[in-house]
Amino acid sequence: MTEVETAWAAATGIAMATEKAAKELSPEEERVLIRDIALTAEANTKEGDSFFLITQKWWQHWIDYVNQDQQPNNSNNNEGSSSLSGNSDSNGVGISKRPSGIDNSDLISDGPAEDANSDDGVEIHDTLLEGRDYVLLPQQVWNLLYSWYGGGPALSRKVINSGLSQTEFAVEVYPLRLQLLVTPKGDRSTIRISKKETIGELHRRACEIFHLNLEQVISDVCIWDYYGHRKHALMNDMDKTLDDANIQMDQDILVEVLNNVNDTVVTDGTSIIDNGFADKEATSVLLEPSKSSLSIAGGLSANKIASKGYSAEQLQNQTLGYPSKESDNNFGNSGVSTRGTFGGLTGLLNLGNTCFMNSAIQCLVHTPEFARYFREDYHQEINWQNPLGMVGELALAFGELLRKLWAPGRTPVAPRPFKAKLARFAPQFSGYNQHDSQELLAFLLDGLHEDLNRVKHKPYVNSRDADGRPDEEVADEYWANHIARNDSIIVDVCQGQYKSTLVCPVCNKVSVTFDPFMYLSLPLQFATTRSMTITIFTCDGSALPSTCTITVPKQGRYRDLIQAVSNACSLKQTEEIKLVEIRNHLIHRFLDDSFVSLSTIKDDDHLAAYKIQKSAKGNVLLQLIHRRQEQETSDAQRWKPFGTPLVSSLSCDDVIRSGVIQTIVQTMLTPLLKEGIEYSDDSDPSTSGMARDPSDHGSGEVDTNRASTSINKVLPKLPLQLVDESKTCIDLSAGDEKAINLSAMSHVVVYLDWKSKLLEKYNINYLENLPEVFKYGPITKKARTEPLSLYTCLEAFLREEPLVPEDMWYCPQCKEQRQASKKLDLWRLPEVLVIHLKRFSYSRSMKHKVETFVNFPIHDFDLTNYVADKRSSRSQLYELYALTNHYGGMGSGHYTAHIKLLDENKWYNFDDSHISPINEEDVKSAAAYVLFYRRAKSDTSGTSSAGSRRARDKTSYKH
Repeated sequence: MTEVETAWAAATGIAMATEKAAKELSPEEERVLIRDIALTAEANTKEGDSFFLITQKWWQHWIDYVNQDQQPNNSNNNEGSSSLSGNSDSNGVGISKRPSGIDNSDLISDGPAEDANSDDGVEIHDTLLEGRDYVLLPQQVWNLLYSWYGGGPALSRKVINSGLSQTEFAVEVYPLRLQLLVTPKGDRSTIRISKKETIGELHRRACEIFHLNLEQVISDVCIWDYYGHRKHALMNDMDKTLDDANIQMDQDILVEVLNNVNDTVVTDGTSIIDNGFADKEATSVLLEPSKSSLSIAGGLSANKIASKGYSAEQLQNQTLGYPSKESDNNFGNSGVSTRGTFGGLTGLLNLGNTCFMNSAIQCLVHTPEFARYFREDYHQEINWQNPLGMVGELALAFGELLRKLWAPGRTPVAPRPFKAKLARFAPQFSGYNQHDSQELLAFLLDGLHEDLNRVKHKPYVNSRDADGRPDEEVADEYWANHIARNDSIIVDVCQGQYKSTLVCPVCNKVSVTFDPFMYLSLPLQFATTRSMTITIFTCDGSALPSTCTITVPKQGRYRDLIQAVSNACSLKQTEEIKLVEIRNHLIHRFLDDSFVSLSTIKDDDHLAAYKIQKSAKGNVLLQLIHRRQEQETSDAQRWKPFGTPLVSSLSCDDVIRSGVIQTIVQTMLTPLLKEGIEYSDDSDPSTSGMARDPSDHGSGEVDTNRASTSINKVLPKLPLQLVDESKTCIDLSAGDEKAINLSAMSHVVVYLDWKSKLLEKYNINYLENLPEVFKYGPITKKARTEPLSLYTCLEAFLREEPLVPEDMWYCPQCKEQRQASKKLDLWRLPEVLVIHLKRFSYSRSMKHKVETFVNFPIHDFDLTNYVADKRSSRSQLYELYALTNHYGGMGSGHYTAHIKLLDENKWYNFDDSHISPINEEDVKSAAAYVLFYRRAKSDTSGTSSAGSRRARDKTSYKH
């Protein structure tokens, strides 16, 4: 049984305890139990699993209760922590009382359920945010909490596949809400249905709601995608999911009844004549659709307690004071501009968690090249036939929105038509969930490029590897091939080119290619090195185990770590290091592949290094596993592993004597012998044996001939058991001449059972408490005060590093997949350089944001030394003109934009519909997310004050 299975079984067993036993649990026991179950449940999450909503207020009360005995967490770091880890978010000093029953009433809408056929018959509020209003808990966690506290109601939601690859998991907090219209009768009904349900299920539900006999009318009832009250597509593929059919939240679905089937609809024995709209109460349980409904609210985060504060976006939406009924077309609105006549100071209304879209749009709209292009006649460049595009609809929608935002007046624009097009062509941005602004920006740039691609028929091109040709020749060839297939205003303005160099770690084959880029995604890394703590063991009995902390390249490989450890322990030429990862007191793996990336070693791993004699032909490794008795039941004990295993090298032929293994093990344990304990020849022969002085040799390999003749003192004979290839245990404590056949063994595993008398003779503390690779502590004052430079982030992006194991490179020379080293160099820079700061990281059940402040230049961002192509005489200086900001956490954050109106030479804060001037020194903050730079014109001369300001800015970045 694996560790996870064991933990799961244990958790399940405890969860089935009686209510009386559960109430006897201490707060700490409740916390640990819930934490373990939550982590195990999320690690094993699969499609179709149930998660439960629980009100944030009650959850926080429970968190404070179970953490009341913990020390407060005062560390100021960027990692964040889950309250289940033992640190409460509460700053209170009083003792928290045990919560009463679970009360989810705050989440429940006052109105009736929109779909009487829904699983729980309960409708939740449309504007709930994960982390602010609720948390999501796996079913096993909910069941346990409910058995302890009771209450409710239970709000169950299913796990679905999401993302473009359909391999990510998310909880469908808000299933689709669809408006069903039946013709020719004109009846209406609102239903909730998962977007992963099939069209066949929608067909069945519709027939059930409108009392149509499914078997008789299946060929006479048509389901139409009625988006925008237009028949877009006949939904006749019954196995297709609603998600694949691109059905959106609050969309209309037309149920068309053919051949006058059921001219009279019978409901509860009452005939309703087909004379238009039937009685609504008789045919449906519907509510008016909300203008703001959240879909997947944050994914799986049951073990990550989000911020309790209200999001800036929600607060803002409550205080704007704009009329609730906005016009979708404000282009013709007249108004008096209160600040100049330049235009461009029009905000975008937040339609419900659309700040991510508004901030990205404003930055693109205020890119001068795009503003000029879309305000002129660009229709002739629309590529209506491009299969990779959106038949020009995205470009038209964006162009129309841009013109509204640059029109006179400052009445905010509601970007509903644009969002509708966006949802149509990019379903991942549908609904009213918060999304990543950079991901939207990447889609817009790519989509606009395809819609505006001047190349109507793309030629086939064959890009060759460099094969020793000059970089300039290869780069120009790659760029010409790229332009032959991709030519648009987006390419003209935003696309650059970088040089990619791959080196095979085995045959040193070098592959050079030149690829286009639309933006740069820079990692936020302070350091280029990494500290790692490792415990070093000697197998010759010459020294106690010692712990050392070494520094290695952050993007290095195992060979760098092995070399650093070898230097730290003064390794001799006749010795070598065996590096292993220890898990559950056993050797989990040997880290012997020199080319594997150090990123595979996590900070909470436990590593041990063994100094042994260099392996010769026929040598095998001996692994010594320590065991001691642990009480399992009142009358049963079991031997279980503990401490850190030891490793030595055996130099032998096919057969070895048991006495030799005894001597080797005794030698390894010699430094652990307690002082003052006498061992004599009159010891019990069943518990004593001979061993040599470890100082007689210095290598990790035992000289068996010398060991048999070097009798310095009598040591305790050890209860050893050897496990052979057939899993048979061989007792090595009964006689020294027992022959062990090693011919079929790649390594030898020996168990040492530490009985109480034996424990009295050795100090085994050195074998326990193996430290983690890196233990996080409070951030030092230096780390807090020194800002991270944008130049440092760029250098980390361009630094050579090994490919991740999931992205291996096929070496054409080795004819195998290799974990090659990759090096990027900037070759050709665009007019507008977009830089994405990688603040967010995602995993299956965890989302993390880096709050690091990045010190980025506003003026004179000098990339001259970073461009590998030295032929260009163009200026490589850039000026910042726009950026997006992200405030708050992952589930309840808010996006804004800082934009410089170049005609006014002033900075403004674009916060959805609210626009306000800001000072240039306020542009920089730890919220900066996506930066927009324009190439500085070489003939531009600023005033002396501007020049001195740029000089100061530039000086602060050079390093």
